[in-house]
Amino acid sequence: MALYDRIASFYDPWSRTVTEDIEFYVEAARISGGPVVELAVGTGRIAVPIAKAGIAVIGVDLSEGMMAVARAYAEAEGVAGLVDLRQGDLREPPVEGPVPLVICPFRSFLHLPDDAEKLRALETVHRLLAPGGRLVFDVFSPSRADIEETHGRWLEREPGIFERADWDEATRVLVLSVRRGEEAATMELHWLEPLEWHLLIDRAGFEVEALYGWFDGRPLSEGEDQIWVCSKPIVAF
Repeated sequence: MALYDRIASFYDPWSRTVTEDIEFYVEAARISGGPVVELAVGTGRIAVPIAKAGIAVIGVDLSEGMMAVARAYAEAEGVAGLVDLRQGDLREPPVEGPVPLVICPFRSFLHLPDDAEKLRALETVHRLLAPGGRLVFDVFSPSRADIEETHGRWLEREPGIFERADWDEATRVLVLSVRRGEEAATMELHWLEPLEWHLLIDRAGFEVEALYGWFDGRPLSEGEDQIWVCSKPIVAF
């Protein structure tokens, strides 16, 4: 059983207030013209709105439970024909390129435990992309206020859904636990600072087009999300 299979039934209620990133990724998809590969597609929170904009999406996820929700969502919205869901690891997605855009929303790269695995994923995306294609993803590094407000406490994120954050600043690991009744899961997220991400992005062969502190395009500041827009260079012969 994949980790997110355990919480697939209440993932959408848990994350229902997370909407600020949807139009950002939809607009990136429109610019690309598609098809778009979404790594860690989950329940289709991003993929289905992209499909509703008329852009084909190939969604990759380890969790069949999450993708079952995504299939039902795509069917309900009338875009099942534009959403191709495939079970697989984001480090080795079952996709053949080239494609003009790969996205990895909602901090999913942070599930990768170390620099080597993050670099492996970035290099895989680089191979999938057409020259001039883009990788767009978001991650975070916590602020002091984030840690102090949430560390070691069970908080009711949504009615009946509780989460707990245990932060280890020495190892830069967040152990995030979530539960609803008897359904529960615990996951680790491994964060990096922006300079470290930049070095990995460079090593994977990308150029950084933009780095934002939020989905409205504001500049990066300490403790905010990092939204990266990277491109695969066009090599002239």
